[in-house]
Amino acid sequence: MAANAPTLLARPPLWRRVVGAERLACAALCAVALVFRFQWGLGSVTFEPANFFAYLTIQSNIAYALVAAAAGVFALRGAQASPRFDALRAAVLTCTVTAGIVFAVIVQQSAARGIRVDVPWSDVVLHFVLPLAAVIDWMLTQRHRVRLTVVVLVLAYVGLWGAVTILRGEQTGWYPYYFLDPIQTRNALEFVVISGAAVAVFATIGASLILARVPSRVWTERRAPGFEAPPRARRRRSPRPGQAPADRRPPQEAPPDPSPEAD
Repeated sequence: MAANAPTLLARPPLWRRVVGAERLACAALCAVALVFRFQWGLGSVTFEPANFFAYLTIQSNIAYALVAAAAGVFALRGAQASPRFDALRAAVLTCTVTAGIVFAVIVQQSAARGIRVDVPWSDVVLHFVLPLAAVIDWMLTQRHRVRLTVVVLVLAYVGLWGAVTILRGEQTGWYPYYFLDPIQTRNALEFVVISGAAVAVFATIGASLILARVPSRVWTERRAPGFEAPPRARRRRSPRPGQAPADRRPPQEAPPDPSPEAD
């Protein structure tokens, strides 16, 4: 059996079926909110469909919908996801939660600058409701341990996104977030400080999710037919003082040599 293939359980417990249904419901809600947000944006004369998909928050929510749907199917099938899939979940969750925090800061800063920002219900769902539900799922359900290298990959993706966004903005004159626009920022220092703070939030959220305690396994290990579990190594107990080791038998006396019979 492949090392990264899902591990099937014969009959998933009720709580795993509930978790699977919850994940599928969140994926469906995320898809509906994305579609509504796109249609809501069409009502603006300045809306460009290409710009809609340039938002990091939209990209992370699209990835969340796909990953949540796959995780829901795994749970309903009684399959334990592979370590690589849990690493993907951690990366997507890091982006989703951080995007929600950044969105809240942007709304607050825009209001302070006198810039009107309308927040439809879809934005509330995408940036607050779904990230909260995803964090609760991550903290309470069984998963594999994830390495901190996932944070490095997330930061690399964010850096690549930022570079492409700035280059694209120089050509189109449009930036998804105000602190990326050199016209809306006071100076280069403000751009560096805000961007550095955003990167620090990404790293902190990612490390916190990865280092969070993994819940103990609560489902039974009833495997599907045809699955052979790897043999477990037997532990050897250290012998007590004056006691022979358990895997050694006491020496047996050799039988006496037959004595020659007397003539």
